[in-house]
Amino acid sequence: MAHAIHVVIGFERVAPFTLRVQFQDGTTQEIDFRPVLAGEVFGPLSEPQIFDQVRLDTEAQTLVWPNGADFDPATLHDWPEEGPRLAALARSWAHVAR
Repeated sequence: MAHAIHVVIGFERVAPFTLRVQFQDGTTQEIDFRPVLAGEVFGPLSEPQIFDQVRLDTEAQTLVWPNGADFDPATLHDWPEEGPRLAALARSWAHVAR
């Protein structure tokens, strides 16, 4: 099965922890990241001052944060399907951290 290649070309903040992400294929996703901000990598992003340091890495073609957190562009592109799966994982990460 072929894995679709998606490229993030831009983003804008639309609310706290919520970004509108634009893709090379002309589509956009408005993503509320709060449900997935748990665990060692994504947990620090639950701090607004850290989340707001998001930038577009044109080499990796996705969103990145200074702590090394990033998301596969295909995951961002397919967020309506992938977001709930990641949120379930994040709940398990939060449970393990306790």
